[in-house]
Amino acid sequence: MEIKILGNNHSILDQYLAEIRDISIQTDPLRFRENLYRIGEVFAYEISKELNFVVRDVQTPLGIAKVPVLAQQPVLATILRAGLAMHNGLLKIFDRAENCFISAYRKYTEGGGFKIEFEYMASPSLDDKVVILSDPMLASGRSMEIGYRALFSKGKPSHVHLVSIISSQQGVDYISKNIKDDNVTLWLGAVDEGMTSHSYIVPGLGDAGDLAYGEKIDSK
Repeated sequence: MEIKILGNNHSILDQYLAEIRDISIQTDPLRFRENLYRIGEVFAYEISKELNFVVRDVQTPLGIAKVPVLAQQPVLATILRAGLAMHNGLLKIFDRAENCFISAYRKYTEGGGFKIEFEYMASPSLDDKVVILSDPMLASGRSMEIGYRALFSKGKPSHVHLVSIISSQQGVDYISKNIKDDNVTLWLGAVDEGMTSHSYIVPGLGDAGDLAYGEKIDSK
């Protein structure tokens, strides 16, 4: 599995990352969602460089232009609900893509721990397709692994791009250990060293889903 960390190369992405982390800017949910949306667009542009293109003839008013176009649109998959805003940014760029939605959540136990529960998936066939699976935060890595495994119930993708904005180092290590397929690329904006006992990334940014869509009652 190849790992690409976009934040290692300075770009406008750094500005967006700074804003989604900033506690004073986080008080504006619209701004927070917009930044997730824009970050999704940045990832889509970078991932597009890895996709296959074919040359086609395009009729212009003055002649025929030979233009490279995508050989195949990817399928955009996301883990509800935190991934929605970022997913929309990816969809803005890959505007003809098919879509896949995965429902997974933290189910807390009496001892204060939790496990990831998979509930539902709506997806087209994924056979021989490129899939981009996005989730803004890669904390323990378990949600992303569950999402990745769920994809194969709908077919065998030709390549899977896993996309998270901020990851813990533990999350990177977990995914590297548990997903060893060669046709997988892990895309990250930044990697933070810490994580709390409740699997929140430190310094991270908090709960991306709550910041984007409001606080929720945790499942017991």
